Amino acid sequence: MADRTRDLLWSDVDTLYGAILAHPFVTGLTDGSLPHETFRHYIVQDAHYLRGYATALAVCAAKAPTDDDTLMFAEHTAGAIAAERELHADLLGALGLTSEQARELPVAPATRAYVSYLLAAAYGGSYAEGVAAVLPCYWIYGRVGEHLVGAGSPDPVYQRWIDMYAGEEYHAVVEAVLDATDRVGAAASTAELARMREHFMTTSRYEWMFWDGAYRRETWPV
Repeated sequence: MADRTRDLLWSDVDTLYGAILAHPFVTGLTDGSLPHETFRHYIVQDAHYLRGYATALAVCAAKAPTDDDTLMFAEHTAGAIAAERELHADLLGALGLTSEQARELPVAPATRAYVSYLLAAAYGGSYAEGVAAVLPCYWIYGRVGEHLVGAGSPDPVYQRWIDMYAGEEYHAVVEAVLDATDRVGAAASTAELARMREHFMTTSRYEWMFWDGAYRRETWPV
């Protein structure tokens, strides 16, 4: 349907999504040009990010108006923590770093800003606002995975990452959150829908900034 909330939200970020696909971090995954040191920086920051993201999902679970949505976001909270422990541990091992070493490395500026915004939106806003804020991390990764899987990667580490986000299991998770987004968006007031769009746009921008920060191996300037 053309009037679904998901379609409205995506129309706001379609140009931004094109910029993500064109970013050298993303293109470097499929052509194999991305240095392992850069990907390692990304995985370290993603591990930091996922711990904060899990908290934001737990807040969504606590605010959900239905048992089904509470259960969904509670399961996704556990899944984010499991991904941080399992997938990242395997990828970090392939990149010459342990999970314990990664945990001790600093949280980069873009990571800190993104997580802080997510938590502010989840705690301070309505359930619908929280859903809109956490949605880009689900949806954009799924779209990027779909885009990259056809080309594949000559690097087995990058191929594993692509396969996870292109997989049917991950896309079923994304679709469940999109269904929830459509439901809360349909019931939202004009003002609340505007706030949903603002959060969705902002965290989509943070997605680009996260990859860009990883590509630059961003550190605090002072």
